[in-house]
Amino acid sequence: MSPHDSPSLSVSSESFHDGQTLPPAQRSGKMRAGGKDESPQLSWSGAPGGTMAYAVTMFDPDAPGRGGFWHWAVLDLPAGVTSLPAGAGAEGGGQLPAGALQLKNDGGFHGYLGAAPPPGHGPHRYVVTVYALDVEHLGLDAGFSPAKLEPKLAPHVLGRGTITGIFER
Repeated sequence: MSPHDSPSLSVSSESFHDGQTLPPAQRSGKMRAGGKDESPQLSWSGAPGGTMAYAVTMFDPDAPGRGGFWHWAVLDLPAGVTSLPAGAGAEGGGQLPAGALQLKNDGGFHGYLGAAPPPGHGPHRYVVTVYALDVEHLGLDAGFSPAKLEPKLAPHVLGRGTITGIFER
């Protein structure tokens, strides 16, 4: 079974609705897009039996250049965690559950980097994916690149769900 055939998780956010514009809090201040770099509130349900951990990523497939832009990647979230409060992705990860690991985003720091598409580039999609995994720990360290994450996740994905925010400037 390919990871794209895995059962769907239901993912929702109090911060934004699927397909809607990302609010200012989820936009970037660091990259001068008028935001706060606050990770969105997320909730998920419907994980298959055998789920031992979750991973959460936010990716912009519309970013210029090759391979898109990774805004956030959190690994090794315990199986009992089915939501994250807004701001949990703060740099340093102090608001994440014990044991969770944030990778370095494409902006160069460990944490959530808000949306900041190039002015005049049109609407960008910010795809938040929650993965249900069959292992407690992926065995990766904080220096691992999110761009190389898919092949490490794929063999362990039991289910996945997405929610997408839109932003342009």
